Amino acid sequence: MKFSIEKSKFEIILNNLQPFLDKKDSSQITSHIYLETHDNILILKATDYEIGLETQINIKKEIDGNATVSGKRILDSIKRLKDKEISIETDGQNLYVKQEETIFELPMFDANEFPKNIQETTQNKINFDTSSFIQFLKKITPAIDSSNQKPELTGALLDLKDYTFNFVGTDTRRLAIVKQKVQSLEKLNLIIPKKAISEILKLFSDEIEIFYNEYQLIIKNQYYTFFTKLINGNFPDYEKIIAKDFRIQIKLPKQNFLESIKTINSLSQKIKITFRSNEILFETIQTDNTGKANTQFEYQTNFEEEINLCVDSRYIVDFLSQIENTEFELCINEAKNPFVLKDGDFSTLILPIQN
Repeated sequence: MKFSIEKSKFEIILNNLQPFLDKKDSSQITSHIYLETHDNILILKATDYEIGLETQINIKKEIDGNATVSGKRILDSIKRLKDKEISIETDGQNLYVKQEETIFELPMFDANEFPKNIQETTQNKINFDTSSFIQFLKKITPAIDSSNQKPELTGALLDLKDYTFNFVGTDTRRLAIVKQKVQSLEKLNLIIPKKAISEILKLFSDEIEIFYNEYQLIIKNQYYTFFTKLINGNFPDYEKIIAKDFRIQIKLPKQNFLESIKTINSLSQKIKITFRSNEILFETIQTDNTGKANTQFEYQTNFEEEINLCVDSRYIVDFLSQIENTEFELCINEAKNPFVLKDGDFSTLILPIQN
């Protein structure tokens, strides 16, 4: 294999492939990037078996072939070169990176042993408007618990049924959900790992195609083909958790809420919010000798009775940070019961702190 490529373009691609490498064991082929030239195209792949990425770029090819090389070592080598064209070539044992008088010699593994990223099974296409797919994932991601002992709770549920596509994430103390009306009659129930979602949000925007099979989710655009293994498990019946009706529903100002919470968060994230008829009070819940803080702003709630909510304010901040409207809706039954924050089709159910 022998080809030439612009250093800057090659470095960008190598950087994007780094999260997909096995960084724990450099003796494994999954610590390597796979390279293959075909005509004047360079195909690159990286995978740790759980997630994978494939991309391609135009090159000046002299000899077709394939190879593997340590993803970390080749990136470290490329970074040290000048921002101009470089040459890549291989012999039977090594890959050489050349630029003017500089040569890096890097060992290769057997390219034929590199794993196939995408399973050779029937792929189904998700047929709905994907323009909002990335934004929906972004909204629910803060609620996903990446360290839960139950694997099914370490990912986002994509639940398509009854003309509704639900995106759901939970850490057992809160549950975030986005509902999207669709025309599709198909049913779908997939759990995507949070690690995979993090990479999806970095790589993709709105022009994508989404495919799936029993084991994988595959996302494609004109630059990348991404895959992730799906989580095998039964997601909690989230629809039973959310109350159908609420005793109190009120519109509240987003900016005032955010500013008030951030003002007292320096001392504690555990806070009590008191709703009175003409004002809303925020105060820290004192758990040790760190001190206490409070603030408030005037607002006509017209509540006949005082209502207190004790809550981890991080959950409210995560919700408010994902919405664009200047107002949001608070839905309450009893102060000790879960309450809901809503903005259109996006809502988060939060369990209060029992104080």
